[in-house]
Amino acid sequence: MQMVCLDLEGVLIPEIWIAFANKTGIEDLKRTTRDEPDYGKLMRYRLDILDQAGLKLNQVHDVIDSLDPLPGACEFLDWLQARGRVVILSDTFEEFSGPLMLKLGHPTLFCHSLIVEPDGRIADYKLRLENHKQKAVEAFRDLNFHVVAVGDSYNDLTMLRAAHEGILFKAPNNVITKNPDLPTASTYTELESQIESAREQ
Repeated sequence: MQMVCLDLEGVLIPEIWIAFANKTGIEDLKRTTRDEPDYGKLMRYRLDILDQAGLKLNQVHDVIDSLDPLPGACEFLDWLQARGRVVILSDTFEEFSGPLMLKLGHPTLFCHSLIVEPDGRIADYKLRLENHKQKAVEAFRDLNFHVVAVGDSYNDLTMLRAAHEGILFKAPNNVITKNPDLPTASTYTELESQIESAREQ
């Protein structure tokens, strides 16, 4: 029985922080988990920038509300859910995800949460679980699922390697070059083919 675990940003939706950087003109916010392997360091960096610029949660929401899933993502997700079980494992936050989950048809999402002050300042973040992507995949394996995991960034690598089959999707060259043993896909059609192949094994 197959379980497919998907990353969210870069796989199904645009990178939220890059979109926010484009909106605000703050180039430093374009740094993502494709660039920085240490998630805690990256989030502290982001929150410090928000504080320095006086930016609040509602301004992030305005950008998120304007985003749509990546072209073909909804069709791919429909194709996948018609064939089996799917869960999205993301390092985004519950406070960010609502509008985009609605546009994706409310798939199952495991992610983190933010600590937000009454005035909307994002004070901190709270991990659902340390290294939750890998631990979720390991738990599904323990439940006797054949797990296929799909991601695009450094923070997906432990998840991909914990799965029976891990696939890099639309990953940047720096991630691909450092992980030459992982199969790659650059289109949803290619990804569907690889997932089907994994089902047959």
